[in-house]
Amino acid sequence: MTRFQKLLPALFFGLLLSSARAAENPHILLILVDDMGYGDPGCYNPESKIPTPHIDGLARAGMRFTDAHAPGPLCHMSRYGLMTGRYPFRTDVGRWPQHALIEKKQTTVPSLLKTRGYRTAMVGKWHLGFEEDGYDKPLPGGPVDVGFDGFFGIRASTDIPPYFYIRDRQAVSPPSDTIAANNTDGWSPIQGAFWRAGGIAPDLALKEVLPRFTREAISVIESHAGKKDAQPLFLYLAFPAPHTPWLPDPEFAGKSGAGLYGDFLVMVDAMIGRVLGALEKAEMANDTLVVFTSDNGPVWYDADVERFGHDSSGGLRGMKADAWEGGHRMPFIVRWPGKVAPGAVSDQTLCFTDLLATFAALTGYPRKADEGPDSYDFSKVLLGTQPAETPVRPHLAMQSGGGFMTVREGEWKLIEGLGSGGFSEPKKVRPKPGEPTAQLFDLKNDPGESMDVTAVHPEIVARLRATLEKITRP
Repeated sequence: MTRFQKLLPALFFGLLLSSARAAENPHILLILVDDMGYGDPGCYNPESKIPTPHIDGLARAGMRFTDAHAPGPLCHMSRYGLMTGRYPFRTDVGRWPQHALIEKKQTTVPSLLKTRGYRTAMVGKWHLGFEEDGYDKPLPGGPVDVGFDGFFGIRASTDIPPYFYIRDRQAVSPPSDTIAANNTDGWSPIQGAFWRAGGIAPDLALKEVLPRFTREAISVIESHAGKKDAQPLFLYLAFPAPHTPWLPDPEFAGKSGAGLYGDFLVMVDAMIGRVLGALEKAEMANDTLVVFTSDNGPVWYDADVERFGHDSSGGLRGMKADAWEGGHRMPFIVRWPGKVAPGAVSDQTLCFTDLLATFAALTGYPRKADEGPDSYDFSKVLLGTQPAETPVRPHLAMQSGGGFMTVREGEWKLIEGLGSGGFSEPKKVRPKPGEPTAQLFDLKNDPGESMDVTAVHPEIVARLRATLEKITRP
């Protein structure tokens, strides 16, 4: 008997165990919307002027987190951390327009789940780069090269050209046409139906992108259900909305009290409802763990709050790109029938990087130390077995859009710089001689970051700086 023949029984038994484990694991639907604020959904802000019945329904049926954070307050930063379990400041995320940000053989959420028997699919906005060498050639380094079995989507936002659909590694139709830039009267230059000039594919209309991705996600669900096998599905649905351009279909016009933005978010909520409905129709909903969140804060100014009476940041300070909470504290909801208690609320501090470790724990993946190094498992919080007073993570660190480093320990938050560090004014403030060079906030007593207590607690500033140095040390 050869050595291979001797190994066959063990290999067969291993396959049986793997198949059994895969059958026990839930389907996973990860829905990431784009540029939606903490205060937009009604389940986070009872005074919201935007009806979000499907998002609110997820919160009623699952667990709502009040202190969950994007790994960075911009699209590409956030998505890098979500996919890799690694803080985005650990790499050069600015390379994304021409190069892939995720390295070959780097563990990602989809690659991890594939080893646990999952069929993996992505629909929507990637924004983590490809190795680009012309759009008539293959685009390596994207979703299907980092763990996804299939991908249909776009390379970045629907206001960043060129605009074209990608299927797996290939442009469906290259961006051979051109489109002029557009702005909307009554809004800032980066709000409204705003997009930049550039190349566009003949088969892509910007107003059709959101419904197109909804149909594609439903198709993935229907196709998986039709296979009638025990293999679980992981679907990452990355809607490029309500990011600009705000292009609500006519049926959603005037359905909110927050203008064009609010109407577009009503449409986003309706698209989420259609996808959740597809899960129900496919009889997969009871076996599916659904995660819903947004990649970063909104583009919503103080003038918009005054004009509409709608606070997109829900009482938090700042917006997209900022080091302040409005830039990165996100709605975060998990629904898992029979596992996660309906209507539950958790104040645990989380980061999107934590999804990798959590999915590893839930699916029995033996994670190595270098896989998702900034990822912490919160599965016990979901299952109700971890006491609320036991923190999931000892600290949280990130970099703002303008480069300010931020560190959080418990209720204390230190921002290394003065100003928002992002889009909000003042963006950067030069300290006067003898003045503090950082901002310190007690988020437990001052979640709106209205009072900088740097001068009052120099010992806490020193402690947090030491923590930040330890985290960022190569």
